[in-house]
Amino acid sequence: MSVKIVAVEDEEDLLELIEYNLSKEGFEVIGFLNTKSVAQILEEEEIDLLIMDRNLPGVEGSEFVQGLRKDGILTPVIYLSAKNNDSEIEEGFLRGGDDYLTKPFNMKELILRVKSILRRTTRKIEDENLSYRDLFLEKASRTLKVDGKKVDITKLEFNLLCEFIMNKKSVLDRDYLLENVWKDADEYQYRTVNVAINRLKEKIDPDKTKDYIQTVRGVGYKLC
Repeated sequence: MSVKIVAVEDEEDLLELIEYNLSKEGFEVIGFLNTKSVAQILEEEEIDLLIMDRNLPGVEGSEFVQGLRKDGILTPVIYLSAKNNDSEIEEGFLRGGDDYLTKPFNMKELILRVKSILRRTTRKIEDENLSYRDLFLEKASRTLKVDGKKVDITKLEFNLLCEFIMNKKSVLDRDYLLENVWKDADEYQYRTVNVAINRLKEKIDPDKTKDYIQTVRGVGYKLC
């Protein structure tokens, strides 16, 4: 079952850009230029995430979300807004937001935030098997096959490889990996990430001929 995302943005060009980029990531995206029909679709369909602008015609976005929460609609919300001072961001969270991204924003960052929230709130991504080139990860048994042959990796290495495949078009920095794989960035150091990735690379590419994971100097790592 695909992940369904509703995006509400009154700038038509930006809405189309959001729809295009999220659709490329495999999500089903339903776009609206205003909130007129949003509550109805949230009640009638299984929507996994709401991306909400705040400066909308008719109703302010965070006030609309606050109304959804009062009606018992708990769909996770990411705000995309030009309202960027501390009090406005705090207001967004207090009115039911789960994440907040200020405009102008980086599309890759939006995609990463979308995936991060979905991992916490739905199992649709987690339950899917993943594949990339000749790598195949079976989620149910937590097994990895490389070119059809089983390769033994640790739970951490499995989760790390999943993270790379789910974000295969993005460079992942060490802070992101610590937060999303190790789950506690404060407890670990960058060297922890470096060591784990080197061990993973040795297991999936012992001959060093396939170069699955590339180091992007000064930034992080990327699946190639």
